[in-house]
Amino acid sequence: MALHNPDFTTDDDSWDNSSAEFEQRFQLGNEITCLSRSASSERYEILDNLHVKFNLSKMRVCFNFAVFILFVTYPDQGVSWQMLAVSPLESFSMNLTDFHDSSLLKLDIGGPFVGDVVDHQTEEYIVVQISQSEDTGSRRRRQQQVAYNWSLSLSSRRNQQIITTRTFQIPNRGTIFINIQAFLQEPGSVPLSMKHQYLHANIEAQVTIASIILVGVYVLIILEIVHRTLAAMLGSLAALAALATVGERPSIVKVVEWIDYETLALLFGMMVLVAIFSETGFFDYCAVKAYRFSRGKVWAMITFLCLIAAILSAFLDNVTTMLLFTPVTIRLCEVLNLDPRHVLIAEVIFTNIGGAATAVGDPPNVIIVSKRELRKKGLDFAAFTGHMFVGICLVVLVSFPFLRLLYWNKKLYNKEPSEIVELKHEIYVWRLTAQRINPASREETAVKCLLMQKVLTLEMLLKKQLRTFHRQISQEDKNWETNIQELQKKHRITDKILLIKCLTVLGCVILMFFLNSFVPGIYLDLGWIAMLGAIWLLVLADIHDFEMILNRVEWATLLFFAALFVLMEALAHLHLIDYIGEQTALLIKVVPEDQRLVVAIILVLWVSALASSVIDNIPFTATMIPVLLNLSKDPDVNLPMKPLIFSLAMGACLGGNGTLIGASANVVCAGIAEQHGYGFSFMEFFRLGFPMMIVSCTIGMCYLLVAHVVLGWNS
Repeated sequence: MALHNPDFTTDDDSWDNSSAEFEQRFQLGNEITCLSRSASSERYEILDNLHVKFNLSKMRVCFNFAVFILFVTYPDQGVSWQMLAVSPLESFSMNLTDFHDSSLLKLDIGGPFVGDVVDHQTEEYIVVQISQSEDTGSRRRRQQQVAYNWSLSLSSRRNQQIITTRTFQIPNRGTIFINIQAFLQEPGSVPLSMKHQYLHANIEAQVTIASIILVGVYVLIILEIVHRTLAAMLGSLAALAALATVGERPSIVKVVEWIDYETLALLFGMMVLVAIFSETGFFDYCAVKAYRFSRGKVWAMITFLCLIAAILSAFLDNVTTMLLFTPVTIRLCEVLNLDPRHVLIAEVIFTNIGGAATAVGDPPNVIIVSKRELRKKGLDFAAFTGHMFVGICLVVLVSFPFLRLLYWNKKLYNKEPSEIVELKHEIYVWRLTAQRINPASREETAVKCLLMQKVLTLEMLLKKQLRTFHRQISQEDKNWETNIQELQKKHRITDKILLIKCLTVLGCVILMFFLNSFVPGIYLDLGWIAMLGAIWLLVLADIHDFEMILNRVEWATLLFFAALFVLMEALAHLHLIDYIGEQTALLIKVVPEDQRLVVAIILVLWVSALASSVIDNIPFTATMIPVLLNLSKDPDVNLPMKPLIFSLAMGACLGGNGTLIGASANVVCAGIAEQHGYGFSFMEFFRLGFPMMIVSCTIGMCYLLVAHVVLGWNS
């Protein structure tokens, strides 16, 4: 069609015919142009990808080379232990003069300790006194000035050895004097071991380095530059290099000791159990039963799954709960054509919430109730569980409607028909082609109008097909009884004998988990129980293809946890966790006394929640307990102990929902989902988990404020 032809008319038929002819010509020319453009664009895209990968490779090589240099330059600090004994009549003293330009003195003391929170009137304890005299350059020295007093409570069993570490800042270059004295109820001596070490960087510098490393690990995970397992390994390597620079490079034996093998054994054993269990068809059977119980209503089914997960995690470890629930949920969503990612994220969120309800549901709660100082003040299993259970019930009641609000515009159905997918792609291609045309002339303007008209026509067709698709889905939900009958025919138990063996072993394992929490006479940890159960089931099931079982183990998840344990322990050695606790205590002290309890509850809860969402809540809880106990014993502060501890427990448990690596259950769920092809990224979890954390922590904060400030439940 020539637009400059004087015979050109605007009749509708002629316009349609000419436009159709022009469209055919344009399509032919556009195909040739698109082929050349696509070839060139693919070439440029390949070059860009190669350039980005080359830059990343150079960064990794430089990073590894720098770490290698640091490890070669700074040797292991193989400091020998010194054995000694102290009594009320005989103390131990030593002088240190070889610290040169060091900024910190690190002191490790081993002995029969039970904690560093001491009641000086009723308990036996030792006092480590650090004093220093300034060197004036002459023979006369100034009088010794006591810089630090460190008290450690003693256990009645003198044969046990608990190593306690503390770091002291060296204010000047004078001689350092260390004096250790025991205060006992009866005559006797206390055997101790001690070693000291000098550090080259002050606490502020170490905290800054630790913060930079932690932020770098999160950047790698959020932007998905590398896999999260490799990001954790790089972060732990950087933290170890920082320790070497400071002067505290640990030996390889020490680094291996930092790994929590009980958790890894628990994960490995349960993964093997679940891998064998999946061969029976039991997960498909449970999926159909859950759909039948919900009567075809998707949200009723999701609510039911989340509620069961929350209840189980209150009595089982939440990692074990997600190891059992994730395969069932994935199979259920595959059967019902749902997107498993959204359902799994909802389940793991309520698993973390439910774990906070009891004293055995989450590791921070276990740490709290196992402290002897807290049990002496009435914070035992029953008191802790009774208080937390009421608050978590309120959190659950509010969290379900808020979860429905977050999922309001989420597409829970996973797949659309191929016709709709192809139509969406066609609309995208036509719109992109129209946008590339520059309307500099009448011909180009007419072509762009034709293309946009075609886009509008295709969009109207897409809306019709989407309405038809959603009508079919709703019709399927109404005919849920017919769907159930079809699903029951397809998904049945495939091996009943193996199912009986699996249920027997798994039932015994779960029973032992319960007994381990409530019966003190069982001396098997969770890791041992899971490993013994896995070996027992391997023998009963007569597994010949052992490699098939090992291929289903989430090795990347196990490596991630191992690297994460090393990273968190290294960050703790860089004083990051101690610094957070000390700054929290300082902020509470500066608040006026009439508002101090309110501010303390709010501050401890939110600091614990935010810290637990980015670092492991286990070392954070262990660090914060003595800080809060000392704060409650300070007569100038005048704060009760229980509100502070409950705020710590509420924040540390609920804060795990903030990020993907905030809780162990999150990482386990993501690893299993990734193995099944439904992995979700850091940001996908963050968009749902972080708002849920904010709401749940807010409800928990309101509950604690009403209970301890308004009603005065502080005794």
